[in-house]
Amino acid sequence: MRRTGTATLPLHGGVAPRWLFERMTRLARAVVLALVEDSGPDEVLRRLSNPFWFQAFGCVLGFDWHSSGLTTTVCEALKQGLRGLEREVGLAVAGGKGAASRRTPDELRAYGDRFGFDAGHLIYASRLTAKVDNNAVQDGYQLYHHTFFVTRSGAWAVVQQGMREADRTARRYHWLGEAVRDFVCEPHAAVCAERIGPTLNLVARESEAARKTITELSRQRPERLVPELHKALRLPSRHQLLVSDLNPKKVGRILLRTYEAQAAHFEALLALRGVGARTLRALALLSELLAGAPPSWRDPARFSFAHGGKDGHPYPVDRDTYDRTVAVLEDAVCRARVGQTDRLEALRRLHRLVG
Repeated sequence: MRRTGTATLPLHGGVAPRWLFERMTRLARAVVLALVEDSGPDEVLRRLSNPFWFQAFGCVLGFDWHSSGLTTTVCEALKQGLRGLEREVGLAVAGGKGAASRRTPDELRAYGDRFGFDAGHLIYASRLTAKVDNNAVQDGYQLYHHTFFVTRSGAWAVVQQGMREADRTARRYHWLGEAVRDFVCEPHAAVCAERIGPTLNLVARESEAARKTITELSRQRPERLVPELHKALRLPSRHQLLVSDLNPKKVGRILLRTYEAQAAHFEALLALRGVGARTLRALALLSELLAGAPPSWRDPARFSFAHGGKDGHPYPVDRDTYDRTVAVLEDAVCRARVGQTDRLEALRRLHRLVG
């Protein structure tokens, strides 16, 4: 069955009430434990990277369909619900909203020590996913939430979200490590939001020529490129690259850094510290003007629907039913661990019936 649908994604203020969030934490933990018992931790990553499953999971946890808070609250409920169980479950959660997202590298190092693997490649993946969605995909959404899921084997998934203040909407980005063949060419499992106007999409497949040209330009002396930027500033304001907000002096300083780094390919360029959205936009402009290699303007959003909320839509949370659901799942997991799998098997049959 083909699943489709659209809805707006308004930003909602406030927080989930304590009585609801505590239940969300218990139910999120119970669902993950049941999934791990049945299919292993890697399957949890696959589910989280599926936007339909993630959305349904948030609604099951009690969030309404029309709030941006589903992403941040579901991820935090998972993080708190699995805290202390990481070794037992084989799954850990790092990052979060705002300042918590900046602690991701330290948390991944700690998990690496606990699980016995080098976290360097995970920290790199965390950083690259954020740089892609903030800088290589320039859709007007500023990231404010980044959650990194990792298994004991080093498999990973990322769920992150950006906001656009102009119309107070949110956009969610899903990544699945096992599906990423190239960080800078169609790397997403999904991007969820309403499609908007032209988006500078340097990770689109059709931007391959632009990526190569941008990398080549980044290796050239800035004194050759900066005058070309000055010329570009005299282009008509209708030019789709919005050259009016490019500052040749500031970009020139970054171009000196890229020249010294001599990045071998676009991913290495993107990974350089200091190379942000404006630098890439300037190089994309020069790529088009000097080499005739325009980037893609295709919006990468593939699914469009809202997140959930906590304010009674489509109906208030039935606390008694919620608590019974948590109890049934927790009991099913406990039984399965001692060889009594009847309840988990019943849940599987229900999934096959309605899936």
